[in-house]
Amino acid sequence: MTHHTRVRQAVEDDVPELVRLRALLFETLGGDFFNPSSAGDDWRAALAVVLKEKLAADDARILVVDGDDGLAACGIGTIEQWFPGPHSRNGRVGHVIGVVTDPAYRRRGHSRAIMRSLLDWFRAGGAARVDLYASHGGEPLYRELGFFDHPDPALCWRP
Repeated sequence: MTHHTRVRQAVEDDVPELVRLRALLFETLGGDFFNPSSAGDDWRAALAVVLKEKLAADDARILVVDGDDGLAACGIGTIEQWFPGPHSRNGRVGHVIGVVTDPAYRRRGHSRAIMRSLLDWFRAGGAARVDLYASHGGEPLYRELGFFDHPDPALCWRP
């Protein structure tokens, strides 16, 4: 079904829908880490500001698929300049920052189409590696697209 999916770059008018879909992603992931009860709604306004900035940035790509009334799906990619090494020839590392599809539009190939477009962008941008954190539901798609277990453990710290 992916041949019917039209992926396009997001524009500023898409920002409210992008915020809605990102909120849906965090609700779906659940738990106190991704959706802490103390978060409130302040993060939505901060997200809108960053999305507007990143729409025009060379180091980010925000892709969407239109639905009947709003966005059906979105995906965000970034490329960061890290330090080169033998495992990363140019130090350019891509990150997939949350691909999410509205429940009414799932199982239609939208996430796959967004990911293929992001992977093309990562290749064109010279990313030596692309990292992502997969939900249990998304993991089979990512593995099918060639993603594999990262050799380093994923750890984090919050100040």
